[in-house]
Amino acid sequence: MATASLGSILLGTTDPDRLRGWYLEAFAPKENSNGFLDFGGFQVLIDGRDDLGPASPEPARVILNFHVDDARALAAHLTSLGTRWLVEIEERENGLFGTLTDPDGNYLQLIELDQAYLDSQS
Repeated sequence: MATASLGSILLGTTDPDRLRGWYLEAFAPKENSNGFLDFGGFQVLIDGRDDLGPASPEPARVILNFHVDDARALAAHLTSLGTRWLVEIEERENGLFGTLTDPDGNYLQLIELDQAYLDSQS
């Protein structure tokens, strides 16, 4: 059997311009010529769909995890954009974690792993 690699995810929305604009302002990813947002090698395509509602009825089903170098600084930036936090940045066993929503209500997490955890994975 051929091997597969996960290279992108599609975020369907009723308002792709608004959602794409928010991700661009929130995280400053590179945008390629096909409209994919590149988050360090993982690509997100935000596409308009007429077969969905304005928000997911189960937003915790898929959570986009953003691994970051400075969770508190990014959280401050996201807060300045009016982001809704489900769990503000907090210290947990292996680093800093926070859960927020994008404008469509999709769940996202910021994760800043601590050096001890990173060293244990080498």
